[in-house]
Amino acid sequence: MDVLVERCAGLDVHRDSVMATVRVPAERRRQREQHTRGFRTTIAELEALGDWLAGFGVSRLGMEATGVYWRPVFQVLEGRFDCWLLNAQHLHNVPGRKTDVIDSAWICRLVEHGLVRPSFVPPPEIRRLRDLTRLRTAQVEERTRAIARLEKVLQDAGIKLTSVASKSYSVSARRMLEALLAGTTDAEALAELARGRLRAKIPQLREALRNRFRLEHHGVLVTSLLAHLDALDRAISDLDERIAQETEPMAELIELLSTIPGVRRRTAEVLIAECGIDTSVFPSVRHFVSWAGICPGNNQSGGKRRPSKTRHGSRWLRKALTESAKAAARSKGSYLASHHAQIRGRRGEAKAIGATRHDILVAYYHIVRDRVPFRELGPDWLARRHSPEHRAHRLTRQLEALGLKVTVEAAA
Repeated sequence: MDVLVERCAGLDVHRDSVMATVRVPAERRRQREQHTRGFRTTIAELEALGDWLAGFGVSRLGMEATGVYWRPVFQVLEGRFDCWLLNAQHLHNVPGRKTDVIDSAWICRLVEHGLVRPSFVPPPEIRRLRDLTRLRTAQVEERTRAIARLEKVLQDAGIKLTSVASKSYSVSARRMLEALLAGTTDAEALAELARGRLRAKIPQLREALRNRFRLEHHGVLVTSLLAHLDALDRAISDLDERIAQETEPMAELIELLSTIPGVRRRTAEVLIAECGIDTSVFPSVRHFVSWAGICPGNNQSGGKRRPSKTRHGSRWLRKALTESAKAAARSKGSYLASHHAQIRGRRGEAKAIGATRHDILVAYYHIVRDRVPFRELGPDWLARRHSPEHRAHRLTRQLEALGLKVTVEAAA
C-alpha cells in the first residue's frame, strides 16, 4: 500500500495518559521504522511530546476524538503540527487486538496510508464561543427544570395556578410566592397580586389559589427553588453579556442571519458557534448539511434503496434548528411555513420539521458565504417553480390514477 505521509504519528489519548507512535523512513529502502512512547497529559508532558515528535520531523498526526480529553492535547500541538481529529467510528480495528500501543500504531498506519479523513475542528475563537453558548443552553434547560419542580410543589400544596395562568412562573406568580413565604395564605389577597392581563381572571384565581400551603414544608422547598432560579437568571444574564462581547465583530452577520424566518439573535449565535463562519472547509452546501447530520442517510445495496436514519451530528445544533423550524412553521406568508405545511400533509410532522431544519441550514450556508440577507421566495413558490404545462400534466396523471378520463383544453 502506498505511503502518502512520510513522517506521521498516531496518538491514543486518555484522561491521564497519551500513547504516541511515530512511523518514519528506515535506513533500508522502502522500509519503515516505528517508535512508541507514552506521556502524561499535563501541559509540561504534552510540550515534551511535541518536542519528541518534532525530533522525528513529524508533519501530520492523528488522534481519536475521546470525549473532552483530546482538547488539551490538540490545543498544545495544533500550532506545531498538522493535527487531525479522527472520528472514532472510522478507527475500528480487528476484534481481539486492543491495547494502547496497538491503538496508537493503528491510528498512525491509517494516517500514513490516507485511509482516514479529519473531522472539522473550528478555530479557537469559535471553540470558545461554542463553550459559552452550550453552557447557556444547559443553564436555560436547568431553569426550565427548576420551574417544573416549583410547579410540582404548588400542585402538592393545592395551588392550581397553571389552570388559570399560561405560565407557572411569571411576575405575578413570583409576587404570589413571595406573599406565601411571608405568611399570606388568603386566596383573595393572593389573587389581588396579579398583574397585566391576568387581572381579568381574578375570580378564577381566587378559586385556584385556595391552598393548603405549609410554611414549614412547602415554604422550605419554594425558598430553595426561588434562590436557585435567581442564581440561574444571573448566570444566564452574565453569559449573554459575555457572548455579546465575543460576537461583537460578527454583529453584521448576526443581523443577516436574523432575517431567516424562525431565527433570532440567540439562535444565530448558536449556529455560528456550532458551524463556524468559514464555509470554505466544505466543498458544497450538500457536504455542509451532511456533516451537520441534517439530511437523510444512505443505505443502498444491489441497486435498491432501503430506509436509513440520519447521521449523528451535533445535538446542540439539531436542538437549535428544531426550535427555529417550529417557529418558522408558525410564521405567516413565508416559504418555510408553506414548505413545512406541504410536507406535513404527506409525510407527517417529524418529516416536515426535518425538512425545515434542512432549509434553514442551507440558508445559513449561503448567507455566511455570500454575506446577503435571506431571500424570501414567497408561500406560492412551490406552485410557481414548475410551468403550467408541467403542473397540468401532473394533475392529469393523478386524476387518471383514480380511473377518470381527462381532457385538457386551454381557456379562451
